[in-house]
Amino acid sequence: MRLHFHLSMQQRQQLILGLSFVVPTLVMTMYFISRHMAPFGSSSLLTVDLGQQYVDFFAYFRHSLLHDPSGIFYTFQKALGGEMVSTWTYYLLSPFNLLLLFFPDHNLTSGIFLITVLKYGAAGLSFTWLLFKTGRQTGWATLGFSTSYALMGWMIANQLNLIWLDAVILLPLIILGLLRLIDTGKIRGYVGWLTAALVINYYMAYMMAIFVSLFFIWEITRRWTDRQTLVRQTIRFLGSSLLAGGLAAVTLLPTWAALQSSKATYTVTHWSFKFDYFPLKMLAKFFLGSFNFNQMPKGLPNIFVGSLVLIGVLTALLFKRRPRRQWLATLLVTFFLGLSLCFDPLNLIWHGLQYPIWYPYRFSFVVCFWLIWLAADALQPDLTLNLRQILMITIVASAVFVYIGLSLKAFDFLDDQQFIYGILFFVAALCLLALPRHDHQIFQLAFFLFAVVELSCNAIVSLNHISYVSNPEYQTYQKILTTQTDAVTRRDKGLYRLTPTFMRTKNDPLSGQYNGGSVFSSTLEKSMVTFMGNIGSPDGDGFVAYTNGTVLSDALLNDKYFINQQASTAGTKNPNKLNQTPLLTVSTRPDLASYMPIKHDGAITTYENQNALPMGFIADSDSLKGPLFSADPTQYQANLWASLTGRKADRQLFTAENFDRVVFNNVNQQTKLTGAILQKTNIMKPGSITFYFTPKTNNSFYLTLGGTISNTKASFTLNDKPLGQYPTYRNTIIVNLANHQKGKRVKLTVNLKKSSLWLQNFTLYQFNNPQFEQSLKRLQAHPLNIQHHSQSSLTGTITAPTNGAVLMTTIPYSTGWQATVDGHRVPVNKAAETFVALKLSKGHHTVSLTYWPPLLLPGLIITILCLTGIGLFVGFRYLQRRQN
Repeated sequence: MRLHFHLSMQQRQQLILGLSFVVPTLVMTMYFISRHMAPFGSSSLLTVDLGQQYVDFFAYFRHSLLHDPSGIFYTFQKALGGEMVSTWTYYLLSPFNLLLLFFPDHNLTSGIFLITVLKYGAAGLSFTWLLFKTGRQTGWATLGFSTSYALMGWMIANQLNLIWLDAVILLPLIILGLLRLIDTGKIRGYVGWLTAALVINYYMAYMMAIFVSLFFIWEITRRWTDRQTLVRQTIRFLGSSLLAGGLAAVTLLPTWAALQSSKATYTVTHWSFKFDYFPLKMLAKFFLGSFNFNQMPKGLPNIFVGSLVLIGVLTALLFKRRPRRQWLATLLVTFFLGLSLCFDPLNLIWHGLQYPIWYPYRFSFVVCFWLIWLAADALQPDLTLNLRQILMITIVASAVFVYIGLSLKAFDFLDDQQFIYGILFFVAALCLLALPRHDHQIFQLAFFLFAVVELSCNAIVSLNHISYVSNPEYQTYQKILTTQTDAVTRRDKGLYRLTPTFMRTKNDPLSGQYNGGSVFSSTLEKSMVTFMGNIGSPDGDGFVAYTNGTVLSDALLNDKYFINQQASTAGTKNPNKLNQTPLLTVSTRPDLASYMPIKHDGAITTYENQNALPMGFIADSDSLKGPLFSADPTQYQANLWASLTGRKADRQLFTAENFDRVVFNNVNQQTKLTGAILQKTNIMKPGSITFYFTPKTNNSFYLTLGGTISNTKASFTLNDKPLGQYPTYRNTIIVNLANHQKGKRVKLTVNLKKSSLWLQNFTLYQFNNPQFEQSLKRLQAHPLNIQHHSQSSLTGTITAPTNGAVLMTTIPYSTGWQATVDGHRVPVNKAAETFVALKLSKGHHTVSLTYWPPLLLPGLIITILCLTGIGLFVGFRYLQRRQN
């Protein structure tokens, strides 16, 4: 305590500011070290989306800035190709990400560790800064509130969503700017920090904008003096908000344009006026450790803020220490925020009219901010709780404890021990706040230490429920993948696609820096999802995985190289190669027998597909009409191919075949298989059905599986070996069963995991390889010879045999693509409802395609105009001051 008396007020506040950053940073660092997180052990922070999505975007971030800036606006590493502006503005524009430039790809986990703990510290620092500058708190107790903010339940539950954490850092700074705008009319802080939020992550900024508007209404209601002042403050608030939007237009406008073909297409138009759950259930989330894995996909809002804050909130709401109007305004805002956490229409509005896929109630960080803000305002150093107030708080808390205790079995994230500890912490906090002399330094330090202990315990218990990817697992796979893909790119510098038959994540192409056919991104274009689903590959609202190709789709999509993991690795002399690493095989491809092996590396063989078409070629004019749609992916592929070749006979490239023999084991026998519902005879015993057929040709054979035949309901073996297949799909997919196996029996076994199984769209097909190869020659006759290419442009030459010839490409269509032929601008058409195509006159041509993000130029102009206007205004004010 003697240290305090030797510090001036300014020195003490500087020390508190420093500690507000250090304390949460140190708490989380020590916890992560205890969990052996890289660089302090063999584990990592990679889990769920951070491990399956963000880390690959971070690798792309590094590669784009350090090695290939041409991929900033567009890249062929996103599915078959896609815009990247919306990816940057959602995932990658945090200034903290610049630290990743100092960490090689295989050590990105260490960079993620550093950024994560720094964001915890920055959140505590920004909240302390807000409390100091507004005078809400100035003593050591400030650290208790800042720690409660930095380590609140939302932060702990969403630290894996690293891209969202900047919002928690920026919100106190935006609120501080707003309060200064109301107090003094100065807009600099508010405009600057709101602009930063809009640029760094438009999605979280949208939620903050709703809350800031609500906070503004609350603040001006509290400060009501007269109508003229209200109008002046409102105009200043709206004008400043628009100015921030104008300054951020360079990112907002192209992002908005991009979202029109991706995320915006999923906007909900039908409203359901209902409660998501019984509202009182959210009270269980105020107990320590109330988070686990099951809360991620569909759970209750994460609003843990600690016992001290809860008592502060009760104090603010139950006891009218402020004028009646202020108290009523506080009550209404709190009620609205609470209602938002359980009432479906309000929840939908907070999420931009789209139900979140996993991580529900993403906006609950603003609710936590509000609760901590109320507590910091209520628990002033001059506060002394009297006996009546303590009794009222005790009655309210006891009612909550009784309700939660009686309903404890309904909460899988809460056990008896957590429940008891939650009660004990609350009672201890109430006893602490019942003490007199809250302005005494011992009380202030006790307040701070109590908050640190409780919030730290919550973090430890909550995160102990979560498992993580090991660091060697990530590093080893990353090294293997890049070693194999680099070998291909060194061999062939052209523009083509490459597909491994194994996968760590659907974003492997972004981390491995190769052009693939898979991606997992919230900003994935819906047209790509539709196309992949149509051709029989796994798809979802935010992902596609080109794991189920055929010789037709491989050729069409310029899939020139395949990297295959051998099923058997006996006798391999490469202990550090792939055979020693557990990998997810997502594609069994007998079709590789038709392709040429070019490289063997231990358990890995790389194949070249000689049939792969170039990225552009002359196709029939029917391609501009699009293929005849079919829900059967084999028929869709055949129709698509026929529209390119102009040969109607190609619509029959796939023909349905019968199995030679079917053996039922503890399953009811069926005469018709497609669409049959299999039932176990004895549900207590394993059930399976085995299919046999012997190919009479060396053609490719495929099986279609409906979306109901998932890996949770059945497992498959092909010739007694596990059938590699990506586990998640919702539409009918195509599975490759045989190729070059004339006269060799093929055995397929389906093992039921449930008591029944619906064989939806379960059909065997034979592909006419000779006919396909004959028609392929038509498309190979007039290729686009690419002379120069980058991720966002290409230039090549081509000879068109007739006037009106169609240059078909497998570049996904976007209004951002611009084309010139022999130096003259030409319109860009859409072929097969998916790809870029150009009409050419007869003769030899030089073709150039360049991608430029739609609305980027208008956005840039608006941003420059806003900056110019600000510059002129500042200069004018400076001249005025000089003259005065």
